[in-house]
Amino acid sequence: MKEFWIYTALRAGLFLGAFCVVAGVWLLAADTVNVLWVIVIAFLISGIASYVLLERQRSAFAAKVENRAGRITEKYEEMRSKEDSEE
Repeated sequence: MKEFWIYTALRAGLFLGAFCVVAGVWLLAADTVNVLWVIVIAFLISGIASYVLLERQRSAFAAKVENRAGRITEKYEEMRSKEDSEE
């Protein structure tokens, strides 16, 4: 679960950073800031940046989920085979 929170916090941080940069540049270029467009642009920028920059964290999270799913599948198969042998 730790990997999930690390990845999520880093994604949120990238979004906030991109939001601040886009809003700052927009404010320098124009008198008013269209917040909806700033959110959309920041979302796109942070999504691309997270794909490139957070590869290691995403892989660690995926490995953790895969290991957990494997353990659950093993337990299920063990219980199923035990149940079959009792009948």
